[in-house]
Amino acid sequence: MHAMARAVHDRLPFLASPAPPAPAPARVRNPSLSEMLSLVTAATVADPDDDGSGSVLSLPMPLGGAPAPGGRVDDSNAGAAVGRAIQFRLTFSDLTYSVRRARPSGHGLRLLPLHRVSTAAAAPDAQQTRALLDGVSGEAREGEILAVMGASGSGKSTLIDALANRISRGSLKGSVTLNGEPLTGNVLKSMSAYVMQDDLLFPMLTVTETLSFAADFRLPRSLSPAKKRARVQALVDQLGLRAAANTIIGDEGHRGVSGGERRRVSIGTDIIHDPILLFLDEPTSGLDSTSAFMVVKVLRRIAESGSIVITSIHQPSQRILGLLDRLILLSGGRTVFSGAPSALPPYFAEFGFPVPDNENRAEFALDLIREFESSPTGTKPLVDFHRTWKLMHAGDTSSTGARPWEQPTMSLKEAIGASISRGKLVSGAADVSHTSMHTYANPFWVEMKVLTRRSAINTRRMPELFLIRLGAVVVTGGILATVFFRLDQSPKGAQERLGFFAFAMSTMFYTCADALPVFLQERYVFLRETAYGAYRRASYVLSNAIVSFPPLVVLSLAFALTTFFAVGLAGGASGFAFYALAILASFWAGSGFVTFLSGVIPHVMIGYTVVVAILAYFLLFSGFFINRDRIPAYWLWFHYLSLVKYPFEGVLQNEFGRGGECFVRGAQIFDNSPLGALPEAVKARVLASISAALGVAIGPETCVANGRSVLVQAAVTQLGKWECLLVTAAWGFLFRLLFYFSLVLGSKNKRR
Repeated sequence: MHAMARAVHDRLPFLASPAPPAPAPARVRNPSLSEMLSLVTAATVADPDDDGSGSVLSLPMPLGGAPAPGGRVDDSNAGAAVGRAIQFRLTFSDLTYSVRRARPSGHGLRLLPLHRVSTAAAAPDAQQTRALLDGVSGEAREGEILAVMGASGSGKSTLIDALANRISRGSLKGSVTLNGEPLTGNVLKSMSAYVMQDDLLFPMLTVTETLSFAADFRLPRSLSPAKKRARVQALVDQLGLRAAANTIIGDEGHRGVSGGERRRVSIGTDIIHDPILLFLDEPTSGLDSTSAFMVVKVLRRIAESGSIVITSIHQPSQRILGLLDRLILLSGGRTVFSGAPSALPPYFAEFGFPVPDNENRAEFALDLIREFESSPTGTKPLVDFHRTWKLMHAGDTSSTGARPWEQPTMSLKEAIGASISRGKLVSGAADVSHTSMHTYANPFWVEMKVLTRRSAINTRRMPELFLIRLGAVVVTGGILATVFFRLDQSPKGAQERLGFFAFAMSTMFYTCADALPVFLQERYVFLRETAYGAYRRASYVLSNAIVSFPPLVVLSLAFALTTFFAVGLAGGASGFAFYALAILASFWAGSGFVTFLSGVIPHVMIGYTVVVAILAYFLLFSGFFINRDRIPAYWLWFHYLSLVKYPFEGVLQNEFGRGGECFVRGAQIFDNSPLGALPEAVKARVLASISAALGVAIGPETCVANGRSVLVQAAVTQLGKWECLLVTAAWGFLFRLLFYFSLVLGSKNKRR
């Protein structure tokens, strides 16, 4: 016993006291599970009479003190407790992730490190894979920032993705646990946030509007609007954005917030629900030293509020290094250092490469790692030394950053519930008694409403985009109106009407090509927001359709008014109404088609090439250049898939299907033939001879072909005009359904 006491004294000298020990204070009791759940229920159940004056962010964190008057937990004696009552601890062990690579030409062993030659020889399949992570282990704790460093290609972003469940579980080997329990997908989505490296924001929204929309998406509908506004204002202050609160985000053409402020807004949109786990991919990339320092200070405040912050970082300054709690250095997917940043100098001193005075420790470490990477042995000496060093300093808390007296005292379920009771994880406020995290914070119709309002605001503040499109439609309609001005009822007039309708309907689809970059610009915003359950993909698709429809109505009316009366089309008011509806249906189908392609093809130039090519094929097989009955059988299927076919045939039916107009009279049957130059008297005698031969009276003014004859000659006989209109509109709905499936299949946000 005496030897054990001495060992404890040597390991924990602060337990020794030269004076006789004073009577120990009464031990503070941790709340039971039932007490904790009652606290959670009291903190999260919405009061119908609540005026919103309280804030979900001001709830206390129970540390085991006695309840004070008013139901608050008195934490004045919290310091008497040995450890904290709530502690989140994320542990990852032996994370390994490999990807396939093409087999190199020549000797396959050249691409492998020298120390793996024997392994490669024993396992030929290893020649075709590359390990992005190779047995990486570590931990991160509540209130701390864990930073992952390394050169480009070292595996920083891969490790962040692995911890954030952005790598398929079938491809990732190893374990990631929180408080000893594995995280399921829905729970991780609800209690975590992932901030991408790029700033993905709507340019015409202000800082406050951007954060307010994020609050509408991520905070539950049961939370009062006043509390949501309070959360947004508290976050603006936490991010240090008060001076820029009413400034638009901006883009290349609109001046807005600075780069550092934009980065902090990006972080804010993902932490609006005050997550327990926050993952960031190089948040300081592209920023000057002062802006980068401000960003990390924000992360420091987020961690101190009770979150675990895990970030990759590239070459931090000395000031930034002082804000970090733990550091992992990677090289080729393997760990070459893990511990507190203050342990870097003794670590490299023991390795035989002391850090020079007045030199940035991080820069020295990265430069040394690069030198080893270019050496024949690679970083194997550093990797091996790190394992030995960790064993040697296993009990040295100053080197490893460990705090053994601060172990988790609750299960994950209890810890999450208690964390919510003090205001964390606002989106998990529903059904906390079972700690079941809802995948989405709001119902479907609320998501649609918020998405529609956000898109409408962003679009309304960029009117030049719609005005340019409207100008293009009006100019095109004006050109067509002047070229085909007042067409007559003659064989040439009938042929010119066919040409006008073919060009007009195809123009509708080509004009819709400008919708291609709309989703491509929002694509990564969409991926970021849906990755952690901000809203449903179906809500986005329907909102996109709702926002895009009113401009199509204006464009349709503008084109119809510009061309219908100037060209002299038939039908009067009813004919004009159908003509306008056919144009609107064409716009609707064309925008749906282009939107679907933008969900499949993520590149603007490739998308434009594909759109133009396919629309050209649609026009070719529409029935204008070659009738349906003359299209080869092996291409006939494309005729029925042509989007131009149905509105083209619909407006032809609207123009020629009435039967009262005559387009070819007796004297006009000689037009467009060598007999057209004959004198009128000769034409009359020829018509008389034809009449005698056929037994039918055909004079110079006899109607030989009416509008229905034109339709038969053009092989437009299968569908009526209303059927063509419905099919065209149905194409628009079908492509938006396909757009939804493209989002479901193409936005998994996980590596394979």
